[in-house]
Amino acid sequence: MPRPLRCILPNSCYHLITRSNEGNDVFHERADYEKYMLLLNKYKNKFGLKLFAWCLMNNHTHLVAQSSEISKAMHGINMSYAQYFRWKNKSRGHLWQGRFQSLEIQNDRYMINCLTYIEYNPVRAKMVTRPEDYHWSSYKTRVLGGKNDMLDPVTLW
Repeated sequence: MPRPLRCILPNSCYHLITRSNEGNDVFHERADYEKYMLLLNKYKNKFGLKLFAWCLMNNHTHLVAQSSEISKAMHGINMSYAQYFRWKNKSRGHLWQGRFQSLEIQNDRYMINCLTYIEYNPVRAKMVTRPEDYHWSSYKTRVLGGKNDMLDPVTLW
């Protein structure tokens, strides 16, 4: 029996989570993170994704995004990155643990909490002591006004 289609509302924001298969690292070095960010930018532009936050951890990713084409964008990102990873590491099998999760963000408080949760993930994981020290998150751009054309301004309801 086929899995049910996702219900993606066109003007809603979503917290998108993609986890690695069996908790294995999917980012081993700087080039891996850079490749994922290039793919994210490519599919952001292709499908008109509004991107409000991101954090790439060793074995999973978090995004906050809005688009009526979220499923297509995430499919493109995850499939393309998996192909790159398998080619680079001469590996086989599933890179990602099933489909990505999509949690609808329904109000301002949830949006603020979600952005904070995502961007403080490296601090909670004890990878850094301050969120601005982690290179693979939107924190510096979103909170400290850093330069990054991928990030869209957050609009609250």
